[in-house]
Amino acid sequence: MGIQQKTEETASVSYEHRNGVAILTIDNPPVNAGSHGVRMGVVQGIERATAEGVSSVVLIGAGRCFVAGSDLKEFGKPLQWPQLPDVIAAIEAAPFPVIAALHGVALGGGLELALGCDYRIAATGTKVGLPEVSLGFVPGAGGTQRLPRLVGLAKGIELICNAARIDAQAALAIGLVDAMAQGDLLDAALAFAIQHPTKRPVRGMTPPAETAKVIDAAAQTAMRRGKGRPNVAEAIRLVRLAAEPDMDAALAEERAVFQAMRVAPDAVALRYLFFAERRAAMVDGLEASARAAIATVGVIGGGTMGQGIARAFLQAGLSVRLVEREDESLTRAISQIGAHLDGLLAKGRIGAAQRRAQGEALIGATDYAGLADCDLVIEAVFEDMAVKREVLARLEPILDSGTLIATNTSYLDIDQMGEALARPDRLLGLHFFSPADVMPLLEVVRAGATSDTTLATGLALARKLGKQPVVARVGEGFIGNRIYAAYRRRAELLVLDGAAPEDVDAAATAFGFAMGPFAVSDMSGLDIAWAMRKRQAATRPAEARYVAIPDRLCEAGRLGRKTGKGWYNYSSGKAQPDPEVEAIIRAERAKAGITPLPFDMAQIQRQLLAAIVNEAACLLSEGIAQRASDVDVVFVNGYGFPRWRGGPLYWASLEPAAMIAADLADLAGAIGFGHTQGPVAQVLDEIRSLKSN
Repeated sequence: MGIQQKTEETASVSYEHRNGVAILTIDNPPVNAGSHGVRMGVVQGIERATAEGVSSVVLIGAGRCFVAGSDLKEFGKPLQWPQLPDVIAAIEAAPFPVIAALHGVALGGGLELALGCDYRIAATGTKVGLPEVSLGFVPGAGGTQRLPRLVGLAKGIELICNAARIDAQAALAIGLVDAMAQGDLLDAALAFAIQHPTKRPVRGMTPPAETAKVIDAAAQTAMRRGKGRPNVAEAIRLVRLAAEPDMDAALAEERAVFQAMRVAPDAVALRYLFFAERRAAMVDGLEASARAAIATVGVIGGGTMGQGIARAFLQAGLSVRLVEREDESLTRAISQIGAHLDGLLAKGRIGAAQRRAQGEALIGATDYAGLADCDLVIEAVFEDMAVKREVLARLEPILDSGTLIATNTSYLDIDQMGEALARPDRLLGLHFFSPADVMPLLEVVRAGATSDTTLATGLALARKLGKQPVVARVGEGFIGNRIYAAYRRRAELLVLDGAAPEDVDAAATAFGFAMGPFAVSDMSGLDIAWAMRKRQAATRPAEARYVAIPDRLCEAGRLGRKTGKGWYNYSSGKAQPDPEVEAIIRAERAKAGITPLPFDMAQIQRQLLAAIVNEAACLLSEGIAQRASDVDVVFVNGYGFPRWRGGPLYWASLEPAAMIAADLADLAGAIGFGHTQGPVAQVLDEIRSLKSN
């Protein structure tokens, strides 16, 4: 059988004709974003295929994926014809079936485009999903209507509201794709086209039958997980419309909601954050390549943090050598990691094969010699400079000259640690956030001697782990903990001056923080910050205002949840205000000669935010962070700042300048001696310039 072949480039989409089947190949590197050129190219390709009388069309992506989503850079502007619904309408109106051949990812508008086709065939490893809710809006090209017609309303609510990505095998199981490609994807799609010669638009389908109870339960879960944000509520409402017979009316309603929400404050903030997160993973002027891929890592220290780091490496498919001081501690750490993996298996979060592979990839040792074959070793021992320097000095002679060394320190000076090494150029900070296998943020700390190759390798490792990296220079607490210390200090001063801890926490959570500062202290343990304060005591000016309340709590054995008491009492299982804490607060106020003042929620919120914004400006002026948007990325991904607000600096950039100035004046008055005013106006101008680009 002969093959006729014609090829022509048309606005990011090529056209090829093989034996009566037209192949439209989307080629818009790097991720085939659904730009105006792509949309126009698909429409023109469908028109040409119609004119040539083809029997079928295969729509496929060039390069590494099908379509990774719409071009977000277009979302702040009026959208040009053809918009994605116009493209899908052309596909549905075509006299032949259109088969979407998926590989890599098909996300957002990419998946909606595929849903607008008659059939979907996917290569192994393909990921599909509708992430629009995580970006502040809703699917706008039929996702809320076509997806539920294939998978059901309850599953549609779950996938859309969770912005979930699922693999092709899972998509096949629920009817989202029709077949898996065996061998070459294009060849499989062409064969599939021959076997399926009739049209089958999703718009003609009826959603699978479900009870109202099941759908309502999915909606309630989605609203709870989505913290009641308006786009989540609208997504649920729109998915429910898929059960109604008038799909055209539902599509029009979906598009109207999408058009309004894509330029609403939540979506604009989340779009800013989307690009900020990508910028944070890049270092200006860094041209070095990462060393060979890291396959085996060593973790020194099997405590809570060390175990979390080990789990993070294991779930990324790396081999782990875990070192503890004695057999008892090692056995306990290995057992606890195993129990955690068993829990994930029982919950269905990993399969039996993954559980077995991760268990086999973990090897314990009580001798540093067990780390000799590692590509990278990270220490996660007690937060004490002398201890860490001793560990590094013992470690270096055992390692190959190319092995990287990392520290998980939260506060300490990595330059001082490097003095214990003959080769400090291979030392960097990898500051994980607890629990390390769950929290997305990873501060990659570049010490003074860290080489470009070491830094590039640390960033590559972060990507391998699926983490959000942010690069920091050496400084007390780096980016996140330094700013958080200022935030916590302002919270403690508010309590000293008259606010109740529970009122401060309530104000923070009402603003959108996942937890208030005192609840966070109890969860992480008050002794961590206590150790830092004791370390700083010798250099603390006597004139500086100092809040001793948390010290008194620690002295009373109130170290947080782990002791059942901290800022709150947990004897009932829930955080409850405690008269003992109230008594300590009253005593410290009396000692300082303070008459308690009333603070309303707005005052508390603005002062907490002022502390964050001012400290961020200070560290930016010192070069600890590379760019202002990196601070927003850190606070959103590591400290529970609400994503829909974009980050603390983004939030401040939207506030009237006079209000920010007043907040900063109040902050300076509350802190008193030693307060440093950062270049806030300059930093907020940087954020505004990023938003306008």
